[in-house]
Amino acid sequence: MPTLDRDGEVLVLDLGDDENRFNPTWVGAVTALLDEVVAAEGPRALVTKATGKFWSNGLDLAWMGENSDTEGSFVDTVHALFARVLSLPVPAVAACQGHVFAAGAMLALAHDARVMRADRGFFCLPEVDIAIPFTPGMGALIQARLAPQTAHEAMTTGRRYGGEDARAAGIVDEAAAEERVLAAALERARPLAGKAGATLGAIKEQMYAGPLALLRGD
Repeated sequence: MPTLDRDGEVLVLDLGDDENRFNPTWVGAVTALLDEVVAAEGPRALVTKATGKFWSNGLDLAWMGENSDTEGSFVDTVHALFARVLSLPVPAVAACQGHVFAAGAMLALAHDARVMRADRGFFCLPEVDIAIPFTPGMGALIQARLAPQTAHEAMTTGRRYGGEDARAAGIVDEAAAEERVLAAALERARPLAGKAGATLGAIKEQMYAGPLALLRGD
């Protein structure tokens, strides 16, 4: 299950040590920990990490198949999580030590910056290959955070980007050795801790008004 720790002024959210797939329990736990991040006093920044082979492998399709009657409301909670991270009044860096797929990739994109392992692991939006169209909110999030040509390629081909390819395409800000991913993310986040607060949140709300409206169902 997700956990929250602190490294000085940086709050470190660990998504877990398995595939970290989105289901109601997991999304609820991450959302509750984000509440703690926002409520924390003083300068602060967020680094979101994971442990093991995956950062996040996206939606829990097995759970969704077994609970098709609640699929619509569950997707709304996923949208709400993306909107929450995209508009956080706290600087947020994703430390992607493993695979970043589908909804997991969208969650990473909702962060302000991303550090990815250079030698192993992929960033991938595989929806075109698994016949699951992007919702309007998901598409708007991706297109707001990636350059147009990169968004087009990632969304229409399902390309798997390794760390160096993802850096070259502007998907991640840095590709680092496995043992440096978390440290590099902390180094990016720590100097920004003093910028946390209502003004930062207001700037993000304005910058991403379109995607946020779609994700929130406004």
